[in-house]
Amino acid sequence: MKAVQGQEAGPQCQVQSLVTWLVDQGLKGASQEDVLQGYCDRLVQIGVPLWRFFLGQRAFHPKFGNIGFNWMADEGVTSQVFEYSETPSEDWLQSPLYAMLERGLSELRFDLVSDTAYQDFPLLVSLKERGVTDYIGAGLLFTGDAFSIESNASNEGVLLSWSTNSPAGFSDPDLEAIRASLPHLGLALKSSANRRMASDLLKVYLGRDAGRRVLSGEIRRGSSREINAVICLFDLRGFTSLAEQIPGADLIEMLNDYFGLAVGAIQSKGGNILKFMGDGILAIFDLGNLEEDALAALDAAQELGIAIGARNLERAASGLPTTEFTLALHAGPLLYGNIGAENRLDFTVIGPAVNLAARISDIHVLVERNIIVSEDVQRAAAGSPHDLVSLGRYMLRGVSEPVELFTIYSQE
Repeated sequence: MKAVQGQEAGPQCQVQSLVTWLVDQGLKGASQEDVLQGYCDRLVQIGVPLWRFFLGQRAFHPKFGNIGFNWMADEGVTSQVFEYSETPSEDWLQSPLYAMLERGLSELRFDLVSDTAYQDFPLLVSLKERGVTDYIGAGLLFTGDAFSIESNASNEGVLLSWSTNSPAGFSDPDLEAIRASLPHLGLALKSSANRRMASDLLKVYLGRDAGRRVLSGEIRRGSSREINAVICLFDLRGFTSLAEQIPGADLIEMLNDYFGLAVGAIQSKGGNILKFMGDGILAIFDLGNLEEDALAALDAAQELGIAIGARNLERAASGLPTTEFTLALHAGPLLYGNIGAENRLDFTVIGPAVNLAARISDIHVLVERNIIVSEDVQRAAAGSPHDLVSLGRYMLRGVSEPVELFTIYSQE
């Protein structure tokens, strides 16, 4: 094959410039999108006739199995997440990267002009129809483990491909540039992927705000800040009794179903889930001022009541167990931060307001209402469109003064 014009003038120097840039991006912790955009642009600048680049890797996320990045010469970088599946998709099973792993190869190349082997792969047939002449696939591991053919990326590594529509395909200097820069691309991607993985996992396990704070360095035991916020305590009613009657797998499915509705309603209104406590959820609304917090919390409560009512009808129609819920809302000053032991911390809230919210939640049997709102939330939400109806004044355990409680009125 012919060398691409422009590569004769200091090719090693040009590749070294790309390598230096990749190392710098890795040290800076640049995002994967920025690393890939700059990498592809610089390959083109040094004369590599790149038309399409693809990278696939595992997504450390409970919902998504993998994430793919695609660079096109006329579009730049785009990304797509793929939902986790127990069985590999047909697209993956018929892909050239799958064939590469199945054959135990670290690199695989297809000549789409003079060879016919590419015809076994629908992706390559499609690329051929779009003018692609040469395709290279490769795998890059970040650990000593082997790639798995069960998914389109290993636990610790990436799968990559380069395509060109140049009539001459990739030249030897092109391949040298790609191969020489690949380990450094891997280092930069590992740096950015680790940062992304840490961010995703902390958000999933600690909550969006707490995860962001921990990742930014708020990790010292005892470090906290005082906030005024609305505390939200969600619980499923009669769960202990249900747990004795329902098989374990069905119980987990039911719990996840209701938790999914609760988390969706709370987060959609700006609330932060702090922790799951058995069959309950602790969340806060801290949007900037107490009025906003109260209005958002009431919106979430009403939305959740409607959602669980509808889901109970669906579950009953399908012969699945159903249950009701309680939601207690209270507002007040909280300490928000790290609490625990030196080697095991929890990012949560503490304070008298949290204790009072728990006492309010306990009173649902007496007032026979799913949603119970404290007078502090009612005052903060003075401009709320919700019809808050008094349930009366109650003496709560551990509280010296009676507390007036409210609920959201709805026609039943």
